[in-house]
Amino acid sequence: MTRPLIYQMLPRLWGNGRFSSINDASLNYFKSMGFTHVWYTGVIRHSTGTDFVKGDPGSPYAIQNYYDVNPYLAYRKENRMSEFESLVKRTHKHGLKAIIDFVPNHVGRDYADDRGGVPHFDFSDYDWTDTYKINYSHPDTYGALLNILRFWAAKGVDGFRCDMVEMVPPEFFKSAIYEIKKDYPEMIFIAEVYQKEKYWQYIREVGFDFLYDKSGLYDSLRAIEAGYGSARSITWNWQSLGDLQPHMLNFLENHDEQRIASPYFTGRTNNEASLSTSLLFNKAPFMLYFGEEIGDRAEEGHEGRTSIFNFCHIDKLQRLWNSINSSNGKIEEITDIKKSELNAEEVEILQSHKELLELSRRPEFTDGLVFDLCYCQSSENGYNSDKHFLYLRKLDNLTNMLKSVTFLLIANFDNFEAKIGVNIPSEAVDYLKLDKGKIPNEKDLTLCVPAHGVKVISF
Repeated sequence: MTRPLIYQMLPRLWGNGRFSSINDASLNYFKSMGFTHVWYTGVIRHSTGTDFVKGDPGSPYAIQNYYDVNPYLAYRKENRMSEFESLVKRTHKHGLKAIIDFVPNHVGRDYADDRGGVPHFDFSDYDWTDTYKINYSHPDTYGALLNILRFWAAKGVDGFRCDMVEMVPPEFFKSAIYEIKKDYPEMIFIAEVYQKEKYWQYIREVGFDFLYDKSGLYDSLRAIEAGYGSARSITWNWQSLGDLQPHMLNFLENHDEQRIASPYFTGRTNNEASLSTSLLFNKAPFMLYFGEEIGDRAEEGHEGRTSIFNFCHIDKLQRLWNSINSSNGKIEEITDIKKSELNAEEVEILQSHKELLELSRRPEFTDGLVFDLCYCQSSENGYNSDKHFLYLRKLDNLTNMLKSVTFLLIANFDNFEAKIGVNIPSEAVDYLKLDKGKIPNEKDLTLCVPAHGVKVISF
């Protein structure tokens, strides 16, 4: 399986909020940025227009009918399912795959379908007062939910992001994933999980392809950016995951988390240290939340989050969409100040994301080995174990038929530029089978890394 690079977006906030807004130009843009999958968040019909819903249209996670899509996403409401099917076909035509949500813990309080319904209780978890919890003790529940997965798989959907997995019996998912993959072996299942001690179970026993690493790398990076965490935690998290690492889904933003550029997170648009670490340090797939690539701060939202409950106007996203459409999705025109509606700062952020995403698609990063260099660096050479993180990436010479390039990456989480003299130990030379004659000399391995930035060299 190709290492997934996922673009998460809410169709209701893209362009004019219709399926048709995710047009050829948009898909050209996603593809040219290097994404392999698009997660269309909030497609399945949810509760709206009643007194218990949250926000204007309501939450995408209070499902009203699992066999329908939201009418407000269609140009012609009566044709809404065919319009969604056309979106999936367009997505595939552009060489991309489509992911949608699967919400197996609860349904909207007014849930109804014409296929027998989903058994549920008359109470909700937490403050999710617009939902009712699904009843897994009922004998019809497993079959009802499996039929829902089959319905969407037959529509051409390529993956499911499964909501609040830890609140659902693992036996259900083990059975459902097995059954779906018998007919759709390429289908991917992504789990929203938060308990690290259960990662092994959900991958090895239940069968999920990927898990959120929210409680691992995301929380580590957030703590470092907030000033109370150490860059050493990146190593600790990596070591604790072992061979589960390629099954993690790394991210800096999603619909639940605060925008990284918002005042509630870093308050900066330059976050290359965190971005590069999340994207390049290991083989795990990566997910980017729409607008992140132009530094959206969720100024219209609540506490740095883009609302999933309301229709809202996001100026940055609208100007990005306008620029995408005027250029037919061509990055070189979107980043051309004379042609684009994006400003200079937004263009700079977009170009940075494009370059790092492009680098992440090289075989050294999709299939290569990694060597963490932090343990052998010296403070006398400018290295700060709490603020700096450095590593090597290289293909295994035994499996690489082409000339392999070695990449050295240094992320600087400090507020100041760093000048670091890098030591490459003999263990790294042996493990990566480095050509000693190509390793830069000591002078060339003294590198300046901008504040909150990353330095990448190859040899």
